[in-house]
Amino acid sequence: MIEVIDIHKNFGHQEVLKGTNLTIEDGGITTIIGGSGSGKTVLLKTMIALLLPDSGQILVDGTDITGLGEKPLNEVREKFGFLFQGAALLDSMTIFDNVAFPLRERTRLGEDAIAGKVLERLDQVGLKDMGYKYPAEVSGGMKKRAGFARALVTDPEIVLFDEPTTGLDPLLGKSIHRLIADMQRRLGFTGVIVSHDIPEVFTISHRVAMLADGVIADHGPTGEFLESPNPAVQQFLKGETPDVA
Repeated sequence: MIEVIDIHKNFGHQEVLKGTNLTIEDGGITTIIGGSGSGKTVLLKTMIALLLPDSGQILVDGTDITGLGEKPLNEVREKFGFLFQGAALLDSMTIFDNVAFPLRERTRLGEDAIAGKVLERLDQVGLKDMGYKYPAEVSGGMKKRAGFARALVTDPEIVLFDEPTTGLDPLLGKSIHRLIADMQRRLGFTGVIVSHDIPEVFTISHRVAMLADGVIADHGPTGEFLESPNPAVQQFLKGETPDVA
């Protein structure tokens, strides 16, 4: 579904991605791990062209999005939902209106149809009857759930998650992981998670890729990845590298 081909990305003199290659297979959940500052979020954002690489290709269903104009790029982006690290809710809007926002901006649905979809998603993420509240009135876990509902409300084929459990205690983090896995099974989207929540995130991952020194050091089905003979992978999993996230 997504092919990352020889991606390079610099910020000034800092080379973050150094010829990164990765294929995200259709269906299931792929988790990208790596040390702090390894470029995980940069890689995730190139997949939806929120950041453009300096060179290389990002293919989404065979279409290279790196050179697209605004209109065709937005058409490709309609395949995606995105759960940002801090949920990125608009403080001036209620939870309901935050979740409704993509439908009002990107579709011609009437308010009754929008309300139906929003209430369905809020119910699915455990926020039934919470739509009237504002972001400042709910917990960090509820904000994550609201952000997830907004990411799902347009029925995306692909959902990108940037550190979905950051800032949550372990129990809340596990509940978010369970919710992601449950919704992926129910809706069938392709999920891509950037996470530092090791080893807990592996319980919901079908595939894992490790980003190190600007390239994918290893990747594969979760079970095989965890048994990888690659010394860098085993050192990272054991917490023996100095830059573990």
